[in-house]
Amino acid sequence: MSITEHELKIKLEGIEDPDIGEDIVTLGLVNDVTIDDETARISLAFNTPYAPSEMELGNRIREVCDEAGLEADLRAHAGAEHGFDDEVLPRVRNVIAVASGKGGVGKTTVAANLAAGLEKRGAMVGILDADIHGPNIPRILPVESDPGVTPNEDIVPPRSDGVRVISMGFMMEDEDDPAILRGPMVNKFMMKFLDGVEWGQLDYLIVDLPPGTGDATLNLLQSMPVTGAVVVTTPQEMALDDTRKGIQMFNKHDTPVLGIVENMSSFVCPSCGDQHGLFGTEGADTIVDKYDVPMVGRVPIHPDFGADGSKGALVKDDDSEVQDILEELVANVSNRVGETNRRTVAENTPDEPDDALPTEVED
Repeated sequence: MSITEHELKIKLEGIEDPDIGEDIVTLGLVNDVTIDDETARISLAFNTPYAPSEMELGNRIREVCDEAGLEADLRAHAGAEHGFDDEVLPRVRNVIAVASGKGGVGKTTVAANLAAGLEKRGAMVGILDADIHGPNIPRILPVESDPGVTPNEDIVPPRSDGVRVISMGFMMEDEDDPAILRGPMVNKFMMKFLDGVEWGQLDYLIVDLPPGTGDATLNLLQSMPVTGAVVVTTPQEMALDDTRKGIQMFNKHDTPVLGIVENMSSFVCPSCGDQHGLFGTEGADTIVDKYDVPMVGRVPIHPDFGADGSKGALVKDDDSEVQDILEELVANVSNRVGETNRRTVAENTPDEPDDALPTEVED
């Protein structure tokens, strides 16, 4: 006799979320289970496409279905009922802010490679170069055309090898022109980038924030449903001091810090292969310990990045020695986004009475 929907749901209770430590049914990650003609159609409250952790959970669900003699048909649905904002940027699943306490630590390089790495995994990705005074994303992600304009005068982002790009740099006549803007003008541009861009459907929007904790960053946090922030630093104590301030800012605005990226963590000698900590070693570990946030990547100093910053996104360069390091960073960040999203679902799942039993889902 074929397994019932009630019995299959009980079997799914045996799958534990590796990051949260509870089963996926209790966490509210299973929206619906129906069985029709030996096919189990399962709706999951997953909101992080191509995150390795959620792909692995999907594989485990397929194994349970296979053991029950069923073909698995998995679908993802997460919306307002799960605690996600569907009013601001309703077609964007996840907004990831990339921040730094100070300039010159490689924040833009990390943001560009994160965007390109997620697109490489198969996701639909956009990147917003919100670093108004230093819009350098187009140097790393050169676009294939000029921005377009819709009949409603919304900006249509051009693409860079699949990644949709919007940057203040597009608004300047010459790439060397300084962006001399006072507070009100900065806010005007930021609001245009938020409300006046036709991003289309995105799995991830990466936002390269201005360095520091100024008005542009605060306005963005208050105007946009940010899933979480990646904070970039270098091992020097001065950079770490400013990084701590940035983390405090995100905490005060209830923005999860997904993790720390320690850029320029070491220098690997191309001649002898020895590793040297030119700016100190493991300095960011003090932040990890104090604020209980994970280290999602350590990126070394490497000639591939180029002094001119124009060698492209190395996460897509199969000949680069740092590609594996960047791919691991992308995987770690997407896993952290997935964990954050699943915790949001769990927090918005009503507790069942102790004597409540799972009921069979009708067709």
